[in-house]
Amino acid sequence: MRYILRCFLVLTLLANINDTYAQSTGTVSGQIKLVDGRPFASAPISIVELNKSTLSDEEGNYSFKNVPAATYHIMIQVLGAPEQIIQATVVAGQITTVDYQLPKENVMALQEVTVSGKVNRFSKKESKYVARLPLKNLENPQVYNTVSKELIQEQSAVDLGSIAKNVPGAGIPMIANQGRVTFRSRGFYTEPNARNGVAGQAFSSIDPVNLERVEAIKGPSSTLFGASVASSYGGVFNRVTKKPYNDFGGEVSYTGGSFNFNRLTVDVNTPVNEDKTALFRLNGATTQQKSFQDLGFTKNISIAPSFSYQITDKLSLLLDVEFGQEEGTSVVRFNPYNKSNTTRSIVDIAFPYKRTFMSNDLVYNTQMLNIFGQINYKISEEWTSQTIFSRARSTIDGNITAINALSDNTARVQVISGNTNFIATDIQQNFIGDFKIGRFRNRIVAGLDYYNNYNDFDRLTINTDTFNFVNPPANSGTNLQIVNSLAQAGKGTLRKEKNRDNTYAAYFSDVFNFTDRFLVMASLRVDRYEYLGVYNIATGTTAGGLGANGTSAGPYNQTSLSQKLGAVYELSKDHLSLFTNYMNGFLNKSGQALDGTAFKPEHANQFEVGLKGDVFNHRLVGTVSYYDIQVANSLRQDPNDTNYSIQDGTQRSKGFEAEVTANPFSGFNLVAGYAYNDSKYTKADATVNGLRPALSGPATTVNLWLSYRIPEGKFQGLGAGFGGNYGTMSYVINTQTTKVTIPEYTMLDAALYYDQPKYRISFKVNNLTSEKAWNVRLTPQAPAQFLGSFALKF
Repeated sequence: MRYILRCFLVLTLLANINDTYAQSTGTVSGQIKLVDGRPFASAPISIVELNKSTLSDEEGNYSFKNVPAATYHIMIQVLGAPEQIIQATVVAGQITTVDYQLPKENVMALQEVTVSGKVNRFSKKESKYVARLPLKNLENPQVYNTVSKELIQEQSAVDLGSIAKNVPGAGIPMIANQGRVTFRSRGFYTEPNARNGVAGQAFSSIDPVNLERVEAIKGPSSTLFGASVASSYGGVFNRVTKKPYNDFGGEVSYTGGSFNFNRLTVDVNTPVNEDKTALFRLNGATTQQKSFQDLGFTKNISIAPSFSYQITDKLSLLLDVEFGQEEGTSVVRFNPYNKSNTTRSIVDIAFPYKRTFMSNDLVYNTQMLNIFGQINYKISEEWTSQTIFSRARSTIDGNITAINALSDNTARVQVISGNTNFIATDIQQNFIGDFKIGRFRNRIVAGLDYYNNYNDFDRLTINTDTFNFVNPPANSGTNLQIVNSLAQAGKGTLRKEKNRDNTYAAYFSDVFNFTDRFLVMASLRVDRYEYLGVYNIATGTTAGGLGANGTSAGPYNQTSLSQKLGAVYELSKDHLSLFTNYMNGFLNKSGQALDGTAFKPEHANQFEVGLKGDVFNHRLVGTVSYYDIQVANSLRQDPNDTNYSIQDGTQRSKGFEAEVTANPFSGFNLVAGYAYNDSKYTKADATVNGLRPALSGPATTVNLWLSYRIPEGKFQGLGAGFGGNYGTMSYVINTQTTKVTIPEYTMLDAALYYDQPKYRISFKVNNLTSEKAWNVRLTPQAPAQFLGSFALKF
């Protein structure tokens, strides 16, 4: 009894102390907004006198509780925007409200902005990565398309290929043998090898579980992204990863469907400390599925943790990691016979649509580890320092395959067996400024970039026996036993080597506002490329000298300049802009011509003009543009000596692109894109001169997605979507004598979902009509696939 009495007295005393303390303290809260009233997430707010900090949440709200009654200075210090200090008096037992709206010249600060709202929820164009500057879409003279996580979720897109359906001109993705994915952009191949704005290559499958959005940045982009694996002449596919936010929450989801498809995902976010300045988020997924063909499977797991820390009101840290592991069999990759002197479609060739000619013991195993770190430091109201470290490693073990035709009806399987490693390291230091000289606004990024690439190969290439693929015998196919027996008999070709290269770069970009409607962009980059050669492990030597066609595998150095010029005039402020750009990309070339002249880097120059619009209170957002890309200094076979190359080849790729996202009335959304590309060799080998390059994809593509979601009432959150993709005929082989074509395609999808605050149910049908279609590597696409998913939110 005495013990109970003592506990009661202690609890009473604690309650009185807490009540007394509460009566002497108050609360400071508010909301941070952009100039147009949208909430600004992850803005650092601090009470100067107490040295207490926090971050705004996804709705821009923040709060400090149990603040002693007194007068304080509330500091709002957003990277890329002027520091703001607001005096506030805290009254005991009351809430003191301190709201802040960013001024007009700082609509987009250099932080991740989360925009909420129900209007045009698929149009989120603002990006800190495209120009590496606080630049709105209407101010940016470069074209880029974004696919948001909201659209990814509504379409039940479970891979990067499904996501890219919404990018004009991307076409049917090419899947490499180890799960790697490649798209088309303006007639050139483009891989998703940029991550959060820097090189983040992955020679394996990339799970989209941690994607906030995908940005398809169009045109040669070497000036800011370099000539590494991140960019091509067609552009850059940038993967923007999910960042931690200022609250506890997440979801767990399961998706099941045709071809034994099973996928489990998890997304958990939590503050780490009481002030919510340290935040942690974990995304993960595991997927298993079988091929629609006679054999084939994949199973993988992906883990993607992310940590952010607002160390002080001026200093912040972001650490982002991707880990992925996959086991599977290669997709069909058919290389048709290229000496038939005919024009035929893949349909006419009659390669079996549902046969692989493999076995399930010919597996590959891949592992991917990408590490991304970023430190932001606000030097002053006008200048910010940004330090970035990125390291990407991909390892491939096992067997990857291809089927090579030897005649119009015979082929053999090629198996590459062994180990390959790709390691890339990128270190950047950027200084970002936003200031005025007189009445003229300048936004500047100046940076240094070091990129190191290291690859090693220990693998054997084996060709199996010839078989008839049109009328295959009952026992046709390749398995692990056959491959091992051929290897033991010494039938393979060994590749056992290492190679590496370094790139040192400096770049500068300035956006200069003559008026609030007219601006120009001028950018320049210099690259010093050092190729350190191919080291043969077996012989202990570094390869050098001339190889086939005058190329060299030995060490060499090249220096390249690339520029980016642009201009924007806003015909209607914040609503309609006219833009033009002149951009450059380059690709290093090794070797020398017959006369001993060393090759120069290949260059591509793009001219583009177009319109960007954002009207009717963001309900209609779109871009139309015309571009012309000229590629020069391409290598082609020397007509006087077939053992050498000459460097005077040219190629031209021009076309028109349009995209629009619209919300004409409440609940209804439209995403549409059109791309036309006219590409051809203008000076090349006689066999291809004047022709469209093979593997450049369809000349015309169309993408469309229509959806309606009931915005209010008893059935709020119930919605449906329908859309599809169309592509014209394209080429696998296109020479003056031999042509192999892929027929045009129309692939339709449909979705039905019910989205509630605590759960989500969805159904999706991909390729509704089971259209037979192929990508540029002649991989057959799956027929109708049904997917159903259920998610719990918390």
